Amino acid sequence: MAFWPSVVVATPAHSGVGATLTYRSELSLAPGTLVRVPLGAREVLGVVWDCPAAPPEGLAPAQTKDVAGVLDGLPPLNDRWRQLVQFAARYYQRSLGEVALAALPPQLRDLSNVQLARRLKRRAATRSEAPDPLGAAADGHELSDEQRQALAALASAQAPVLLFGATGSGKTEVYLQATQRALAAHADAQVLVMVPEINLTPQLEARFRERFEPLCGAGAVVCLHSGMTPAQRLSSWLAAHTGQARIVLGTRMAVLASLPGLRLIVVDEEHDPSYKSQEGARYSARDLAVYRGKVETEALGADGRCQVVLGSATPSLESWHAADQGRYLRLAMPARIGGGALPRLRLVDMNHQPKGAVLAPPLIAAMAERIGRGEQCLVLLNRRGYAPVLACHDCGWKSACPHCSAYRVFHKLDRTLRCHHCGFTERVPRACPDCGNLDIAPVGRGTEQVEEQLSALLADVKRPDGAPARVARMDADSTRLKGSLEVQLATMHSGEVDVLVGTQMIAKGHDFRRITLVASINADSGLFASDYRAPERLFALLMQAAGRAGRDAAQSAASEMWVQTWYPQHPLFASLKQHDFPAFALTQLAERLSAGMPPYGHQALLRADARTQQAAQAYLNAAAQAAVGLPHFEDVTLYPAVPLTIQRVANVERAQLLVEAASRGALQRFLSAWQPVLLASRSLPEARGLVRFAVDVDPLVI
Repeated sequence: MAFWPSVVVATPAHSGVGATLTYRSELSLAPGTLVRVPLGAREVLGVVWDCPAAPPEGLAPAQTKDVAGVLDGLPPLNDRWRQLVQFAARYYQRSLGEVALAALPPQLRDLSNVQLARRLKRRAATRSEAPDPLGAAADGHELSDEQRQALAALASAQAPVLLFGATGSGKTEVYLQATQRALAAHADAQVLVMVPEINLTPQLEARFRERFEPLCGAGAVVCLHSGMTPAQRLSSWLAAHTGQARIVLGTRMAVLASLPGLRLIVVDEEHDPSYKSQEGARYSARDLAVYRGKVETEALGADGRCQVVLGSATPSLESWHAADQGRYLRLAMPARIGGGALPRLRLVDMNHQPKGAVLAPPLIAAMAERIGRGEQCLVLLNRRGYAPVLACHDCGWKSACPHCSAYRVFHKLDRTLRCHHCGFTERVPRACPDCGNLDIAPVGRGTEQVEEQLSALLADVKRPDGAPARVARMDADSTRLKGSLEVQLATMHSGEVDVLVGTQMIAKGHDFRRITLVASINADSGLFASDYRAPERLFALLMQAAGRAGRDAAQSAASEMWVQTWYPQHPLFASLKQHDFPAFALTQLAERLSAGMPPYGHQALLRADARTQQAAQAYLNAAAQAAVGLPHFEDVTLYPAVPLTIQRVANVERAQLLVEAASRGALQRFLSAWQPVLLASRSLPEARGLVRFAVDVDPLVI
């Protein structure tokens, strides 16, 4: 007897291939089974979505290809996972196969059944017997009153929980205790803990391993993020999918991992924009986590629920608004562990500092004082490299990238000009390429330059042991090599580094116990940006950075956050000075309401890449014109096409068109009706030169 499985494969939405493809099989295949199927001249990995005993109407059985093979030994991907993927594909306007296959480890596509069986056997062999977490006490970890109250509220909460805790208030211990409770309640329970960036996983992994491997055995805690090798990702995914891993720690990609026993989802630093993907299916991992918790809870029924905890000291305005509406339960933890104070904010008015000063003299003096006491300082500058641009002041030449509408950044350490958008790199020229002037100079400053200047300014400063002060840098360049991040974090924790200069990657989540001074030296760039989310991002970044200071309660009273600014009277700093996020959120939400911006309105972007800017905008405007008269067209507003801020990257011109609607449902209904039009518009004469298009639902950058 033959069966006719519907299989999803990795095809983009604009390929024109249907959501599923029908194949022939001699076996009845359970939905969720992983198979290999022919697609054109290739053999690809696919997921069985359905397996009827009769072919679809109109299908010619003789022309239908057979399933090439089944990945034996793997349990099928369950119906909750398939429901999550289906929702993500529909909501973010992508193809089903594109989302489903992107959620699977790449190496899985190339394994034979023999190789897969070997890896499963090896994985099972690494698991050791350990006490049942139900019988192991979670005592020995003293909790604050706020932590106990939060855990008590979590025990009875039916809605997603927004854990609004100050930096240093002990949110991580709440996550650990909630994880302990979830694992103890069910023998097969699994927990997903997400962080926004890879650099936050090492210390979190260390804490979870220390706490839970004695209770659940070796291999019970695994990581999932893009910094892992393909073999590591496959091993972690298999452990999660088979239930061997009880706890999965990961970045945004982990939200789509197969976790059949999922009972708790934690999204730490839930406000962070890194949770929103900017490539492929542009999904929000935070929003999918909330939806996944709902799906898992509905499936569990009377057997319990899958709890979702969103944690942050500076929640996103969307989550804050959801809590105001009662859709989330907001739990506050305003006090730091040990009763320590939050850092005092000191604004340095750069109008009153020496002309051309990169670092204000009072700030240097304060840093020297702390180094002399054996304390550490952190300097935040969200721009890597030595200088943003190299320029000739005779003829006006600048280090523009020939492939992008951006400048190449000067990196002094390796004497290169490097484009941070397309990666194009060249050696620094000996003279101006246009006029031959030998005096070409850096303009502006990056982390490399600040590190160099601080090393010179603090050259005479001594540590308590008489050794000279040590300045280090942590950014995407200094942590590029494998293992370098862990080494740099270790030197900070051990006290070998006195001043750490870095980008925003040093401002989040790290528990550096010796830091008593944090300085932001270029905060003004976010005050007057065209993006309406810029003030929210700046406030969150500065509050998160301030939270790195004074985490040791004994030193908290002397901890400070210095902000160099040309606009000390800006209202954002008034709320920041009081560490008053609710007041800041209130004013921002009022502005958003008056402008109809999210969370009070809903948006999507249609982006187009083409060989010329004219072709990109012509395609967008043609698609907008063709949308007239579509169902629900009257419920949305389409704005004219405009170039992106950086309109050319890697010789590809980029443009976008904004779509707004008063309700999420109206926007989704219109986008669904518009999708066939977008596909058809590619063949219009004015769209000649179009490279690709993509729909970005709930965009973070406009």
